Amino acid sequence: MDRIQALEVFVAVAEAESFVGGARVTGLSAPSVTRGVNALEARLGARLFTRTTRTVQLTDIGQAYLEDARHVLEQLRAADATAAGAATVPSGLLRITCSAEFGRIYVAPILSDFLERFPEVDAEVLMVDRVVNLVEEGFDIAVRIGPLALSNLAAVKVGRVRRVVCGAPDYFKRNGVPRTPLDLRNHRIVSISGVSPSADWRFGGQSQDVVRVKPRLSVSSVAAGIDVTRAGWGLTRVLSYQIGPDLEAGTLQTVLEDAEPDALPIHLVHVGGRRAAAKVRAFVDFAKNRLHSNSVLN
Repeated sequence: MDRIQALEVFVAVAEAESFVGGARVTGLSAPSVTRGVNALEARLGARLFTRTTRTVQLTDIGQAYLEDARHVLEQLRAADATAAGAATVPSGLLRITCSAEFGRIYVAPILSDFLERFPEVDAEVLMVDRVVNLVEEGFDIAVRIGPLALSNLAAVKVGRVRRVVCGAPDYFKRNGVPRTPLDLRNHRIVSISGVSPSADWRFGGQSQDVVRVKPRLSVSSVAAGIDVTRAGWGLTRVLSYQIGPDLEAGTLQTVLEDAEPDALPIHLVHVGGRRAAAKVRAFVDFAKNRLHSNSVLN
């Protein structure tokens, strides 16, 4: 008999003032209940009951122990109820990590709508351009772009991103549209170091070209590089999600689509698998539906 069951047996006997009554409450046999109480007293080194042929009464030590035992069992029931509720009703703090631009453009709007639907959930989002260890750093969900490393984490594919060359419509009117990757040598290039750290731009499709570009402007900020490109200054290379709003608005256009490298998958990675807390399962389902419906990501 484990310690929790021993406490339950002790409380049942104390409240029934009978070993037989305690057995009836717990669903155990009377000998099992008697052995359980005897083992508990032996472990404590104290007598909890005064026994006669007709009655079972608590000793002073037993009376004090009864209050403590009731409190422990009440706390255990409360903990069980909380855990069961967390598994069925979305509640508590949801911690998410994602890259800065993806978080700003997509995760933040989805999450604000999610919190409106589930008022018992609070959220914290860490937007950093590095791979965060969910378990070690205490996060529930990560948005991962690119191939996944082997792990015990659950993953749900929610879309894909392309590595695209883009420019403003006004730029193409003034300078023409590149038809092959090699044509980029005749265009003004804005290089974003976080997206294309090398001057060698690799392409896929039938061309499989590697073009060494000579940027007139190099920036470390994705937003700054996109701003300059949107203003018609030159062409840049980004991940398609980073210019999603511009593609929808028509302020930027992509070129060389047939020569794009293979698309990168987007996954929602989370802890817990099928046993994940309700807040995690609810957000994954909510975000998956929203991201799947976004044409830029599919």
